[in-house]
Amino acid sequence: MAKAVFHKNQRVFVKPVGTWAQIEHVKPQWAKGVEEPIKVTYDCGMGREFGADELQPEDIASTSDLTGGVEQWRLVRGQNKWRTEGECTNHPHPGTFPVIVTGDRDWGGWRVPGAEYDLDPLRVEFQAKVIANALDCVDVLRKIHEHAEDAPENLSGQLVELMGRARAIIKKIEN
Repeated sequence: MAKAVFHKNQRVFVKPVGTWAQIEHVKPQWAKGVEEPIKVTYDCGMGREFGADELQPEDIASTSDLTGGVEQWRLVRGQNKWRTEGECTNHPHPGTFPVIVTGDRDWGGWRVPGAEYDLDPLRVEFQAKVIANALDCVDVLRKIHEHAEDAPENLSGQLVELMGRARAIIKKIEN
């Protein structure tokens, strides 16, 4: 027997998609002669229904979980399908382009269109490195901010200003 874990209009984090959504419909599946539903799925308006194991409620799911080693974003090289290695000798890594993998498997994440990569490959390579290391940067920023809050008397005027910026960045990310 299954019971509904979430309710209609509840905001949840959809793990397979990696985004927040609102539950539009709770869909129980009934069997004749059974008093409770045998399965409950949730329609979040994303083209398919999700099970309770694929969703996290807002109070449990937080971006701080992402930096605690739960997720590892990494940079991998995709094979260039639109140009041969000889046609792109000016690229930093001829014959390939950067792909940021944000999931457990090597297929989810961030990619850049080939035409955009050809316009400025160095810029796209830099963006890929920044995105791949973003979680580590957020984690370091949080730890520095926590340390500064623990001992505010040891901060210079410049560090106080930087901690204000750090607090603002953390708020932007978490809200």
